[in-house]
Amino acid sequence: MKKARIFSFVTAVVAAAALFVGGSKVVKADTTLTVGASANPHAIILNHVKSQLKKEGINLKVKVYDDYIMPNKALANGDIDANYFQHIPFLDQWNKKNNGTLISAGKVHLEPIAVYSKKYKSLKALPNGAKIYVSSNTADYGRILKLFKDAGLITLKKGTKITTATFDDIKTNKKNLKFVHTFEAKLMPKLYASNEAAATVINANYAVQAGLNPTKDSIAREKSTSEYANIVAIRKSEKNNKAIKKLMAALQSKSTQNWIKKHFKGAILPAK
Repeated sequence: MKKARIFSFVTAVVAAAALFVGGSKVVKADTTLTVGASANPHAIILNHVKSQLKKEGINLKVKVYDDYIMPNKALANGDIDANYFQHIPFLDQWNKKNNGTLISAGKVHLEPIAVYSKKYKSLKALPNGAKIYVSSNTADYGRILKLFKDAGLITLKKGTKITTATFDDIKTNKKNLKFVHTFEAKLMPKLYASNEAAATVINANYAVQAGLNPTKDSIAREKSTSEYANIVAIRKSEKNNKAIKKLMAALQSKSTQNWIKKHFKGAILPAK
């Protein structure tokens, strides 16, 4: 009995000592959170909140992808904990096509899609039969069509929903514009630089990455809309994950949203 009491006492002392190092309480081991992201602006924004999350016990690791295909596959397979590169229409389309169940953890920012041209200064200045290069990302077709519709160059069939519209939904095409949509989104800046088409439509993340500013360099730019705000996507089973909730709190904080506006000089906008 005496030996047992001595053993219990020693165990208690060792356990208590383990809680303190140099007179201060040992911090609990960090929770590692791996998030897949496009290089620009997503990875940049994630890296901005790294230090804030570190203070809250979250070790944020950012895995960069250069396409729109792998991040959702990696998330669905459990290779990463979340991803940050897409908007809701894209996620909905991916889930439908892949029998997926990925969900949004919340909105962070908007990347205004824009039209660029080295030859013309406005959409209305485009000539008859002008060739327009567009990516093969069908989830963006509606927002692209809206730019041309708002400029008075096309009309859409009655009942067409912008979030699901395709080029087949064009009713009238006043200038007989030729929309070529066979290219990967990441290739659009190079196609613009080649000056082959009258105009090229580029997603803001790839535009910024190529040194373009959607505000200053485009001839038409999408207006702020929450329908296409970029989100953090997660597996449905992780909707109550505390680490992800802390990540979203950091990304959606007023200080981070103000930083996004200032850092990207209006090319990337805080989500509304």
